[in-house]
Amino acid sequence: MIEKYLLGTYTRRISKGVYQLELDTENQKLQNLTFVGSAIDPTYVAESNQKRIYAITKVKDDKGDVTGGFVEWDGTSDDFPLKPIASVHDQETSPAYIAVDEDKRLVFTANYHAGTVNTYRIADDGSISKADRIMDKGTLGFRKEQQDGPHPHYINLTPEGRVVAVDLGVDKVFIYDLEANGKLVPVSELQMQDGYGPRHIYFDAKKKVAYLVGELSSNVAVLDYDADKGVLSLRDIHSTIPDDWTEHNGAAAIRVSKDGRFVYVSNRGNNSIAVFSSDESGNLSLIQRISTEGDFPRDFNLSDDQSFVIALNQNSDNATLYTRDPESGKLTMIQKDFTVPEGVSILRKK
Repeated sequence: MIEKYLLGTYTRRISKGVYQLELDTENQKLQNLTFVGSAIDPTYVAESNQKRIYAITKVKDDKGDVTGGFVEWDGTSDDFPLKPIASVHDQETSPAYIAVDEDKRLVFTANYHAGTVNTYRIADDGSISKADRIMDKGTLGFRKEQQDGPHPHYINLTPEGRVVAVDLGVDKVFIYDLEANGKLVPVSELQMQDGYGPRHIYFDAKKKVAYLVGELSSNVAVLDYDADKGVLSLRDIHSTIPDDWTEHNGAAAIRVSKDGRFVYVSNRGNNSIAVFSSDESGNLSLIQRISTEGDFPRDFNLSDDQSFVIALNQNSDNATLYTRDPESGKLTMIQKDFTVPEGVSILRKK
């Protein structure tokens, strides 16, 4: 079987924008890297059920001033590279994350440098209009270089349809109610410890928990989640790196197996994926830490049948393929030199 994945990248050296790769599950290999569409630093991508592809990007005017936003492509076409059907550039800088709400026909972005979370309405013809914009607030963290202001790094839906925004700069997780017109209504805030540096979050509705990655602290936290009230509370925290690791590291992406039994977190610096088992209550135990066979792994993803994991190494321009044991959750590397230029994110194509 051939599975297709969309790849977000930086375009600082050799990348041209968004790419697609194939996973041949029968022959257990990555293949056929294809250029999808041109954009500047399209680090994260999203795709709707209508197969419209959204990618973060930015533009520069004649004076060199930058405005950020995203571009929309028709993903039903295989006539690569794709031509945009719509684009929005109304933010001071390019966002750090993008997601889609299928039911309400909305796009969400988290703008790390501007300190804002934004919502947009999608019309039937694919055109985009602004719905809401909120500036994150909170006490700045003690790591002044990275926490000099609000820095939302992630925005998406909770299992029950609220919106969650994760802010590295103020060490907070925000929960919002979402109105049909795209307006965000604050519900709750979780204040993490100073310097935790929240980056990404994953909710397990069955276990009533969320797993929160701390980029600056190289941790993953188990949070209890009251979906009725929209309130998170801290249960415990686990390190993603070895106790004796003294060099720089930034925890990055998080993925959870479909059965909820295993949690995976990537480490940029230690250049590894930390594998945790999750019991029936969501408590974590570290069971493996495996090299990504490259430098600076930002994102990775599991295949449809959960038998494979694909990791992207940004600085070494390579993707690594692992087989995954569904019973133990552990990974085994089988391919490590598949070229992906400046890879950042990987999304299963619909």
